Amino acid sequence: MHPAPRPSGDPSSLRARAREPVRTLGSALAAGPVVLDGGLSNQLETQGCDLSDALWSARLLTDGPGHVEAAHTAYVRAGAQVLITSGYQATFEGFARRGIGRSEAAELFARSVRLARRAAGSVEREVWVAASVGPYGAMLADGSEYRGRYGLSVRELERFHRPRIEALAAAGPDVLALETVPDVDEAEALLRAVEGCGLPVWLSYSVVGGRTRAGQPLETAFGLASGHDEVMAVGVNCCDPADADRAVRVAAEVTGKPVVVYPNSGERWDAGGRGWAGAPTFDPGRARAWAEAGARLIGGCCRVGPDTVAELAGLLGPTAADESADT
Repeated sequence: MHPAPRPSGDPSSLRARAREPVRTLGSALAAGPVVLDGGLSNQLETQGCDLSDALWSARLLTDGPGHVEAAHTAYVRAGAQVLITSGYQATFEGFARRGIGRSEAAELFARSVRLARRAAGSVEREVWVAASVGPYGAMLADGSEYRGRYGLSVRELERFHRPRIEALAAAGPDVLALETVPDVDEAEALLRAVEGCGLPVWLSYSVVGGRTRAGQPLETAFGLASGHDEVMAVGVNCCDPADADRAVRVAAEVTGKPVVVYPNSGERWDAGGRGWAGAPTFDPGRARAWAEAGARLIGGCCRVGPDTVAELAGLLGPTAADESADT
């Protein structure tokens, strides 16, 4: 691993240079599309980080926070207006397996938010921070987040998610990203767990074809969010770009809410070979069609890097977030 860039100050109290946006993210979405960042893991690997670990990028919250901040900064400078934190695979249970107690784990959740906020402060415009809430399967680190159906009840999944959501909400992000959700049971549990958290959320499924990873119709999956006022956007992530096309239309039609969309590059993960196969199919030009269909949070997931995010920012044009930078 290359030496991590050192943030100024003590990593345990990274509040210097933190700069919160003037407006809510919801206000920006009402004015037009907002650009999300890309895949955090691929940017960390580009920086020389070894992510062959059950905690994945969350491990760097303990021993490489400078790398995390540098990765966020790369996306901000590429034009991203929303940064998703490095907490996707961060859970009380996962940290406990490393001997990290609950109070220290809660501090690491908070650190993930502060690192993103510091990176946001590297530019003179509004940048929002979304705290990542990954699915239960991410904690298992066995790929089951791409299958769902863990054998747990909705109530059991709610009990798993609620403490982490409470800890993340206390850290002060602008929004919670309930992301890469494989089935409607977990979506229901997450929506129960965020009740009363005091923050807006987006709900984003991982899909294949016209169904969730667990096989439910998209209409059913997206419809679950319709009656929840705290859900500011609903959509898909960590899927093939072609599958995102229909999903954006369905999400907008079913819910009437802004749509969030951030698919993968289009390459396929070869579990046996422990590597990516195939050619990228992510075409930033798709963003215009997504926006016309109702997408308001648009970015990329695995293998989508800063160069592609810069293309998205250029294609989507100046937004209300940029125009308000000097207000």
